[in-house]
Amino acid sequence: MKEKKDRQANHSKNHSTKKTYITTAIPYVNAAPHIGFALEIIQADVLNRYYKSKDQDTYFVTGTDENSLKNVLKAEEEGISTKELVNKYSKNFLELKEILNIDYDDFIRTTEPRHIKNVEKFWKACEKDIYKKSYKGLYCVGCEEFKLEKDLEEGKCPEHLNKALEVVEEENYFFKLSKYQKQLKELIETETLKIVPKGRKNDVLGFIDQGLEDFSISRSVERAKGWGIPVPGDPSQIIYVWFDALVNYISALGYAEESALYKDFWADSDKILHCIGKGITRFHAIYWPAMLLSAGVRLPTHELVHGYITADGQKMSKSLGNVVEPKAVVEKYGTDAVRYFLLKAIPPTKDGDFNKGYFEEVYNADLANGLGNAVARVAKMAENSGFEFEVDTKGFEKVWEADWTQDLQSHMESFRLDLAIQEVWKMLSQLDKHINEHEPWAVKDEEKLREILDFEVNLIRRAAVVLKPFIPDTSRKIQAQFFKKDIKAQKPLFPRI
Repeated sequence: MKEKKDRQANHSKNHSTKKTYITTAIPYVNAAPHIGFALEIIQADVLNRYYKSKDQDTYFVTGTDENSLKNVLKAEEEGISTKELVNKYSKNFLELKEILNIDYDDFIRTTEPRHIKNVEKFWKACEKDIYKKSYKGLYCVGCEEFKLEKDLEEGKCPEHLNKALEVVEEENYFFKLSKYQKQLKELIETETLKIVPKGRKNDVLGFIDQGLEDFSISRSVERAKGWGIPVPGDPSQIIYVWFDALVNYISALGYAEESALYKDFWADSDKILHCIGKGITRFHAIYWPAMLLSAGVRLPTHELVHGYITADGQKMSKSLGNVVEPKAVVEKYGTDAVRYFLLKAIPPTKDGDFNKGYFEEVYNADLANGLGNAVARVAKMAENSGFEFEVDTKGFEKVWEADWTQDLQSHMESFRLDLAIQEVWKMLSQLDKHINEHEPWAVKDEEKLREILDFEVNLIRRAAVVLKPFIPDTSRKIQAQFFKKDIKAQKPLFPRI
């Protein structure tokens, strides 16, 4: 806790620095993390590290959604209490920090007292738009959402085709979503709230144009099986999991007590970026902004929406036994190999496929033969030359300002992480071309050889710095090897598979 308090104090001092707040969605904890969430948290981590390299003050939060009926049902299936279940699986998500080398600032669980306190305050801030009524509708437990006929495909939820919808009839609290239809449309059209990619923005506007209906924001204690946050002043009702979960983004900053962290990274932040999956766009782009408008709290500025990852062309499911767990892939190939593949091979805002054969092909071509081979060749030639190489560390720390990174910066600012990482590999191609054209091993003139090797060593140094947001451990290893006067050859960064 001391470290967090110190960090909060330091943040509050930096009033003149540009501030960026980054979040992931918070997953349900009814199963171990899968590769789709790994993609999301890695994307958020890359952007966080990039903004830091631009001397921005950043705060990055992830966590777990623990008040879901899904978790209760899973606990019943496993024969343990819901509390035991959420503790068990939230630990798996916590472990991703080490497994995937994620540099987040806070991990929030929605069962924590600090979150509950924030949800209660937020509910009360929205009370003018909350009312109670009886309701009957079709409920998808998979989405934790009531479905309208227009949402269905052949009478089923398109996200959970193998699960029957439940007919639910009870008295619940409702939120006046319809009241904010015009305002939401204007905010999204003008990109006051910018949704990336444009196709997702158009989907949201299309949904708004169909007419927004008020939505249920509570469940009876019986149907919630006694699990979740009680409605303030009415213990017979449990707050709807999505109304509760979305508040995590401000709970983590101390909304309830209006902390310095909350003021810096929400109330006065330059950028508030939610990284989410396409299946929950509606909750983040419609429900959440409307709730914030009701509570008198500012809106996020950006929502980056990624697609789904299939496994060998099929949707991942436990029944098919094809769920790809990041821990297992990292144990086999290494953290940076997994980070690189997800960033390079999966378009940041589209669906992608995780295929072992393709993964190994990319690993060998780009990491073993590409980056690893380039680093090894230059290091060996530098060592054999016996030269000392001057190090201008300060210059490389400011590498983002260099002319050749303009395309790379443009891609990063538009969230095209796949194109940004390609810019680095263009540098490696330039390096290969330079080596092949100048053949340093055959140069006898010492002055000419020094000129050639200086260029190549500095290109590796630049690549190492630029790679830091993407594959940070590899960047650190290259910098440790090359940011010194006497460069020595070392073992391969990425042994061939």
